[in-house]
Amino acid sequence: MSWGTELWDQFDNLEKHTQWGIDVLEKYIKFVKERTEIELSYAKQLRNLSKKYQPKKNSKEEEEYKYTSCKAFLSTLNEMNDYAGQHEVISENMTSQITVDLARFVQELKQERKSNFHDGRKAQQHMETCWKQLESSKRRFERDCKEADRAQQYFEKMDADINVTKADVEKARQQAQIRHQMAEDSKADYSSSLQKFNQEQHEYYHTHIPSIFQKIQEMEERRIVRIGESMKTYAEVDRQVIPIIGKCLDGIVKAAEAINQKSDSQLVIEAYKSGFEPPGDIEFEDYTQPMKRTVSDNSLSNSRGDGKPELKFGGKSKGKLWPFIKKNKLVSLLTSPHQPPPPPPASASPSAVPNGPQSPKQQKEPLSHRFNEFMISKPKIHCFRSLKRGLSLKLGATPEDFSNLPPEQRRKKLQQKVDELNKEIQKEMDQRDAITKMKDVYLKNPQMGDPASLDHKLTEVSQNIEKLRLEAQKFEAWLAEVEGRLPTRGEQARRQSGMYDGQGAPTTANSCAQDRESPDGSYTEERSQENEVKVLATDFDDEFDDEEPLPAIGTCKALYTFEGQNEGTISVIEGEILYVIEEDKGDGWTRIRRNEDEEGYVPTSYVEVYLDKNAKGAKTYI
Repeated sequence: MSWGTELWDQFDNLEKHTQWGIDVLEKYIKFVKERTEIELSYAKQLRNLSKKYQPKKNSKEEEEYKYTSCKAFLSTLNEMNDYAGQHEVISENMTSQITVDLARFVQELKQERKSNFHDGRKAQQHMETCWKQLESSKRRFERDCKEADRAQQYFEKMDADINVTKADVEKARQQAQIRHQMAEDSKADYSSSLQKFNQEQHEYYHTHIPSIFQKIQEMEERRIVRIGESMKTYAEVDRQVIPIIGKCLDGIVKAAEAINQKSDSQLVIEAYKSGFEPPGDIEFEDYTQPMKRTVSDNSLSNSRGDGKPELKFGGKSKGKLWPFIKKNKLVSLLTSPHQPPPPPPASASPSAVPNGPQSPKQQKEPLSHRFNEFMISKPKIHCFRSLKRGLSLKLGATPEDFSNLPPEQRRKKLQQKVDELNKEIQKEMDQRDAITKMKDVYLKNPQMGDPASLDHKLTEVSQNIEKLRLEAQKFEAWLAEVEGRLPTRGEQARRQSGMYDGQGAPTTANSCAQDRESPDGSYTEERSQENEVKVLATDFDDEFDDEEPLPAIGTCKALYTFEGQNEGTISVIEGEILYVIEEDKGDGWTRIRRNEDEEGYVPTSYVEVYLDKNAKGAKTYI
């Protein structure tokens, strides 16, 4: 089966067919190229997707990835990144093994096709030339034969005519002979041209055309084989990455199987465990007995030797101590003004007014009522340590010792800080060792450098190590304190039992020290209103008298004289400088302190306040 013998007369159709074959090959190249672009785009989208959900460095998201489910998700993102890389490999291999090779092959194919059909057209043109020569010699032979025939007829006519001279007859005879000779020459030329043409035609149809068409057939068959091989390569490129993609998918499955719900639950416990024990049972409060109001309004101000009148709630014979608060401070808390402050005087100086500015007038209530209002008000101030911590948090300062955290969380933070400092110390020590070795090298080989130039750096590194060690010792001390003072379950139970020196009276187990505060005073949480501490108003233990006062948050200058006549207020003189310990909460009163034992409320409009906004911590009055 050969195109040269079967399609000897289909030159034009073969030309169209081979052009169509090249178009098909170019179409396939375009298809593969678009596939590579899709693979690249898909890989890019997968990488962007993986990057989008990757945890951001130094963010809260990184802490979340300690859970096994989050670790599995992170592994999935990493595997998807590798999965995207395999699609990039597909694109690269298809480009190098198919697109580039086929594009080069198409160029070669076009050149070969052009050469073959050029030879075919050249052979056609040669045959046309031979045919024209044959036609020319044939027409000339035909013309000469006709002229020779006419010359013969003219000679015979002249020879038969008796009136024609012998010379004319001879002339006609010679002319006829010439024409016959010309016809013979044309016949020989025509015969030669015909023989040559037949030979050329035979070579054309049996040698040249079959050879050219055979080349074209081989070219077309190579094109068909090449496109088949490219399709195989197309499949193989995909098949080569299937094992790696399978490993990626296996990695995702393995990560999913590694998810441990129990481990995650334990991590939640470690992350949020406070180290406290649940509160004990709430004691029954009997409200059937009438409340005894035998305490006068100034009973809390009396000394210990003045009869010690009792304030009782719910018929209880004994109340609970209110720790960490001095008597005069509690009085000021209980007797804070409950009405709007007076407006500042209209005159330039309050002394110009006969009676001066009027202090807040209100009907005095029994101290027990004030005490009840104080106990049920929000937020409840359990102790000064809690108050100071609340103030520091309000100012946005995080305690260096993490005292704002529960014991367990504080221990973990301190341990983490100690580990970080130890790493920094080790890093500095390695740097010091390196500098020391370099200095020794300089001492042995002075041409390499001046040993004295490293002394400054060595001193600086040593100072850094000493600072880091001091810092680490400080945090280790806090850590040891926390670890040493964390109560066991038995200690918690004993603390919650409320037994004191074998007596039935409850101790400070329900006071602010026990009320959701760690043993080192590092954490306080408000309890419910029903489980609030109850105060024994007759006795405040001397052991709490040394508790530090409320921190001063600034100073103020009295603009006018104010006579503090009501409970909870304090008298000031115009121009006097005092400490501010509590800002105006919107009720028009500011809490100030004159000295360690004198503090109270004054109208905000009577003073000019200067807050210490740049101070890191609250300063206290000395």
